[in-house]
Amino acid sequence: MTLPATLWAELEHIGLQAGLAAIGACDATVLEPAMSVLPTRKAEGLSATMQFTYRNPRRSTDPTRALTDAESLIVGAWAYHRQPVDPPDQPAGRVASYAWRDHYGELQAALALVAARLELDGFTARIHLDDNNLVDRNVAFRAGIGWYGKNANVLLPGQGSWFVLGSIVTNAPLSATGPPLADGCGPCTRCIDACPTQAIVAPGIVDARRCIAWLVQGPGPIPEEFREAVGDRLYGCDDCQDVCPPNQRMADTELGPEPDADPWIEIEWVLTASDAELLERVGRWYIAGRNPDVVRRTALVVLGNTADPVDPGPRSLIQRYVDHSDDMLSEHARWAQRRLDDRLSSRSTAS
Repeated sequence: MTLPATLWAELEHIGLQAGLAAIGACDATVLEPAMSVLPTRKAEGLSATMQFTYRNPRRSTDPTRALTDAESLIVGAWAYHRQPVDPPDQPAGRVASYAWRDHYGELQAALALVAARLELDGFTARIHLDDNNLVDRNVAFRAGIGWYGKNANVLLPGQGSWFVLGSIVTNAPLSATGPPLADGCGPCTRCIDACPTQAIVAPGIVDARRCIAWLVQGPGPIPEEFREAVGDRLYGCDDCQDVCPPNQRMADTELGPEPDADPWIEIEWVLTASDAELLERVGRWYIAGRNPDVVRRTALVVLGNTADPVDPGPRSLIQRYVDHSDDMLSEHARWAQRRLDDRLSSRSTAS
């Protein structure tokens, strides 16, 4: 038995009115291809030290782990891409668009309205987003609101991939809005070609050991071979999305600037702020072990890559960390010194 189409029409209306860019539904059986793919890629080392949905694939691909009598899944997409913001005059770290503000909080609020409507009819509705309990991209694919791009992101027809996704697990028997969409990328390989570290090793397969988005937020040292490629990225990386043709076609419809957005963060502030100050400002980010030194480590790399090599200010800031008690920070500081020296030498040679 499925519920009348009028209820889904009402749920869809509620979601779209709440700001969702798209909403869809599908059955709550085990999610494929995620169930097959996650263990395989983990065994191949492609997940690096990443946990997330890799930690427990059976849990993150079986909706009945979240709700034993689950019948259906609802997925919502929240648009987050904003007009580019110029960096400040001083050295600053770039933040990926999805982390400029708490977009997941906005998505949560929208899905809560949809869930409340289901609960009004006596159904159970549990929201899962950004909590590793469900592979939201697979739900979006199954519900037919988007297809898997070559960079492993989900692309929505006519809208691209600038979205965060979240799901509702419910015992309401809803009709599927699918079927899954056919590949819309065709022969395009721009995302693969543009990746600074060649992390997209095959269409739809990303090697986290090379992916800047993971390297700048994961634990431990950033591998030296990738530090120059990090460039000015303090958190995340948008390169594979920036070059995507559907995303570029959406440029004229990008949302306007936000007063509370944080697209750039001054490196001097990062390297002089206290732990509490850092976490207060960027605590919504995933930071390995909730360790602020992970952010400082990346900030040192950004400083080495971007600061004026003849400016004594950045060098003085780096010097503070050369003898730091944390080996990771001191090693990254020494690298930043060498990087500034190499850039200065290259400048002198060029002139």
